[in-house]
This record gives sequence, structure tokens and C-alpha cells, in this order.
Amino acid sequence: MNSFENTSYDGPVGDLVHRLTQSFISEHSRPPQWIVAAPGRVNLIGEHIDYNDGYVLPMAIERYVAIAAAPREDEDSRVASIRSVNLNERDQIDLNDLPKPSLPPKWTGYMGGVFAGFQDRVGAETFSQIPAMDVLFESNVPIGGGLSSSAALEVATATLLEVVSGVTLGLEEKALLCQQAEHDYAGVPCGIMDQFSSVFGKENAFMLLDCRSQQIRDVPFDSDHVSILITNSNVKHELSGGEYGLRRAQCDAALKKIGVTSWRDVTSDDLQSKRASLSDVEYSRACHVVSEIERTRKAAVAIESGQWETLGELMYASHHSLQHDYEVSCRELDLLVELARGVGRSGGVYGSRMTGGGFGGCTVTLVESDKAVEVSDHIQNQYKKQSGIDAHLFASLPAKGAHVIPR
Repeated sequence: MNSFENTSYDGPVGDLVHRLTQSFISEHSRPPQWIVAAPGRVNLIGEHIDYNDGYVLPMAIERYVAIAAAPREDEDSRVASIRSVNLNERDQIDLNDLPKPSLPPKWTGYMGGVFAGFQDRVGAETFSQIPAMDVLFESNVPIGGGLSSSAALEVATATLLEVVSGVTLGLEEKALLCQQAEHDYAGVPCGIMDQFSSVFGKENAFMLLDCRSQQIRDVPFDSDHVSILITNSNVKHELSGGEYGLRRAQCDAALKKIGVTSWRDVTSDDLQSKRASLSDVEYSRACHVVSEIERTRKAAVAIESGQWETLGELMYASHHSLQHDYEVSCRELDLLVELARGVGRSGGVYGSRMTGGGFGGCTVTLVESDKAVEVSDHIQNQYKKQSGIDAHLFASLPAKGAHVIPR
């Protein structure tokens, strides 16, 4: 069998793959030759720490970007003709003249940055063997929700180029390629967490990622009694790369004044001893970084020992720090966390916090599995009542990272 026309595929990405296949056939009168998928991610704890040499504790989620492609029948021009199902927009990338970075980026800019980075790594001669393609992609990762929809698109694009070219990159190399595309083509100086999560994600395991050494330790999560509930606030106060970049610059300035090269070498006592040399803002940012690194270490231990109440308290403390020290929360995220806290342990909630870049997006909540539906209904109803906004909630287990869909 040379196509996906009659192929069924199970798992969390199954419905998305089937729908995408049928859409591709409808648009191009032939089935795709290749389909790939890459997940979004949620970070349980360790926020704004990946670019500060800390530890993060994300998992890939059961929401994916899937890309279907086939060689173009008209080969007069060597282009990738791309359509986004979600945006219902079409664009193309000239494979003989790859796009240069431009801000603000188009949605194809994320993909174009990966094409350019892939060509740099495999060489022009190998890249020239990639044919003109029809490309269609669809995502069920919430856009703008802080769940790394852009990283999922980048990683899916890199995975497509691997299967089309026959050149498989190392997993770390692929993740770093996609991070560079985000830097250069989206103008966001992100750390490594998003792309590493999408590439390295494993079923039934969190990823304790050391962002200084780039080493990963799997933290098994196989409890039937605990669920990860993700709540999309459905608001996005403009996070521009400016706010993100500003936080990073403030951290860098504070670290320089403290006189070390990595936040991993800074203790709470070190921070207090340098308090007078830091501005109030620099001190607040530093307090978050130092305390969040320690919270993330403790969270991994809590998961491994099944200490869910301890993990929940660490999550609440993380949110408080992000709200007050790092100042990247907003009233809607604070409301969602307070609604979860109000349910309390008696109602099945262990802990909750904002996740992602902030200023909107999602919260992540640790709940007892048998009370997850009841908790979801309560949060959704009260959030609508108090904010006037409909929240979108879903549960997810840790999911498989980027992969090629078998035919």
C-alpha cells in the first residue's frame, strides 16, 4: 500500500489523521504520501526557567499538529504549496529561494524557518532533492493558549522534511533547529522546553529537563487516580516578544550584578547578600527564578513518591510567584487558579497554576480522576459567571512526541 487512503490509525492523533487524509484527498484528488504529527505541551511546573538554566517539568499533550504532503504533479516550479485548515489560508514556500526572517511573522514563517535551518544542516545538494509538494496541515492544539502550538508546527515541519529527504536528524539537533527558527523567524527568544517537549515526549512520563546540560530524566506518571486538567482561559493579552524579551533581559541583568554565570549557582542566601545591588524589579525576577528552580526539583521527587498534596502546594506557590514576582499572570488566570483552590482537597483538587508564557492562555490543575468531571463543570460554570468568558477544559495524559504516521 503506497498511500494513506484506506489506512486507519488509532491513538490520540487518530481522528485528526483521518480527517486530514480525507481533506487532502478532497483537495488534491489523491492521497498524501507522507503524514507526520507533533504534539503541543503543558508545563506542570518550572515556568520562565528554561532560558534561565533551570529545570522544567513538561509533558507532551494529546493534542497535535498533523501535516500531510505529497509530491506536486506540476513540477514546473519547485515550491511547497501549503494550506492551513485551521486558518483556511494558503501560502507557498519557494524551495529554491527560501524565505528570510520578517517581522511580524506570517504563519508560514514558522515553517519557512525550519526549511531554512534544515537546508543548513543537510546541505544544499541534499536539500535540492526535496520535491515540489502539496502540503496540508491541521492542529487541535489551542492556538495562543500557551501550549506551544508554534513549537508543534515547527517540529512537525522538521519531521516532514526528514521523511521526505530520507535524512534523520538527531532528536536534540531537531529540537534545537526548531528553537532557532522560533528565534529568527518569530522573534521570540524562547528557551528549549517547548521544542524539546514536542520532540522527546513519551507516553506516561513527565520530562525533567535540565536546561543547562540539556539532559532529560523521565519522571514516570502512571497513576489512574490523578489526572492533569488543562483549562484554556480563552483570553490572550498581547504577550509580544517584547514582554517576553524584557523578562529575559531583566534576569540577565540581575545575574550579571550577582556575579555568576548561571542561575543554578545562585542560592537564596546569595540573592539576599546581593539585594542592595539589584533594583526592585531585578530582585523580584530573581526571587522567582531561584525559588522556581527549587520547586521544580521538589516536584519531580513528589511525583516519583506519589506525594500529590505536596505537588499541589508547589503548584500554588509557583503561581503566586509568577503572579507577584515575575508579573506574567492576569486576572483571568488568577481567577481560574482561585476557583480550583476554592474546590479544595475535599472536592478533588490538589493544586493549580498558570502555564506557558502568561498574560492569558491556560492553567494546569492536578485533580483526583474520579472527580475530574465535577471539578471541570464547576470551574467552567463559575468562570463564565464571574468573567463572562467560556473556558475550554480537557484532560490529557503524557503523550508521544513527534512521529511519522505509518501507512
